[in-house]
Amino acid sequence: MTGPAAIKTKTVSRKNDFVREDLFINGVWTASGSKKTFDVKNPADGSLIATVADGDVADVNAAIDAANAAFLTWKSTLPYDRARILKRWNELILENVDALADLLTVEQGKPLSESRAEIIYGASFIEWFAEEARRVYGRTIPTFKDGARIIVTREPVGVCAAITPWNFPNSMITRKVAPALAAGCTVILKPAEATPLSALALAALAEEAGMPKGVLNIITTTQSAAVGQALCASPIVRKLSFTGSTEVGRKLMEQCASTLKRLSLELGGNAPLIVFDDADLNKAVAGAVASKFRNAGQTCVCANRIYVQREIYGAFTAKFKAAVAELKVGDGHDKDVGIGPLIDEAALMKVEDLVKDAMTKGAEVVLGGRRHKLGGLFYEPTVLGGATPDMKLKDIEIFGPVAPLYAFDTETDLVRAANDVEHGLAAYFYTGDLGRAFRVAEALEYGMVGVNEGLISTAVAPFGGVKQSGFGREGAEEGMQEYLNVKYTLIGGLAQTGD
Repeated sequence: MTGPAAIKTKTVSRKNDFVREDLFINGVWTASGSKKTFDVKNPADGSLIATVADGDVADVNAAIDAANAAFLTWKSTLPYDRARILKRWNELILENVDALADLLTVEQGKPLSESRAEIIYGASFIEWFAEEARRVYGRTIPTFKDGARIIVTREPVGVCAAITPWNFPNSMITRKVAPALAAGCTVILKPAEATPLSALALAALAEEAGMPKGVLNIITTTQSAAVGQALCASPIVRKLSFTGSTEVGRKLMEQCASTLKRLSLELGGNAPLIVFDDADLNKAVAGAVASKFRNAGQTCVCANRIYVQREIYGAFTAKFKAAVAELKVGDGHDKDVGIGPLIDEAALMKVEDLVKDAMTKGAEVVLGGRRHKLGGLFYEPTVLGGATPDMKLKDIEIFGPVAPLYAFDTETDLVRAANDVEHGLAAYFYTGDLGRAFRVAEALEYGMVGVNEGLISTAVAPFGGVKQSGFGREGAEEGMQEYLNVKYTLIGGLAQTGD
């Protein structure tokens, strides 16, 4: 027997000061109305971390009412004062980065070094948007008639809902919540069932930072479909931001149609990483490893398809294999671990199915290709050579530590292959040719492109995709605009009296 069920379940020590188990509604920590709870377990060993309140539709409605009641006051709060609270929230997160990283690794499984980096990255969104709160500018437009003035202002959208995933349970929250709060909106957050503790820890620090009651509300739940439907159906909720699968994003968009909500959808990715024959091979290998194997491949922007020009395919494969073989697999708290467990048994079975399909269609297992000897939810870092377009992993987001290598001949062929998927979130390529850098970047149908870089996410640049990867942007000025409505005001009757 394999998987967490095969491991003796135990309750870990409650040494982490940030473990919370209740809902956070209107500034109060409260049990769910039904008194139901669910267990949160460590994917590395199956141990019980906490038993968390299982919110339902009644709890969501209470959170919506609280956010709505708080909105007018928060909207009217001076931008300087909203920024001050956000800045204090950022400071508290950074002051407690080690404890927050420990909690993140326990519930999500990623290596502690990655968790720590995520906490710092997540805090950067709060810092950035705290500063942007004072820079929500309007403008005047030259008038079209005598005695009139045209003024354009930006106002907060209203009550917002955010639904976040388990793979980045801290930073996916802050890059939605921070701009919403900075803009003057209030928020109801539903974190992923697998990783609610990081969200509740953020709420605890927001409360300490002086966040007013009702401005930030958090509903933890196993009833994702019902809770999501309630958020979508409510006419009070004027904006929904969702990160997750394309399939679920489509359903949420349908459910929001009746109330014509503003939407930001950051959906599935299927990123190509391309290595041209004029690239710096060592940098390309390092970038491919960093992009592909971060968080055990469980990222929407990681390299899902690695294309290597045929002239250097053999050399790249040898160097890449050697680099991947150095990755240590284990519990994220252990020293030098670079690959943690997958999130659950379903994720592990999906990876196994994709590798099996590729092997039956001619892929060569260069490295790995099976569950790790540690058992549980661990899978060996895997490199597959000879990947072809007919394999399922060409069109399906792998979300695991598996790197398929495709050979290509010409730039034209490469661009066609790279774009031949329904998604368009992120893409990467390595080249030493400046002309090619501009040419290929412009030809790739993706919302974000990294040239000679494998890690591109930052609070100061707009994050988001095209095609079936959704729409809307997070981060940068564009991320702030997602939470603002534009108002045009015409002031007439200003003609001079002729005195």
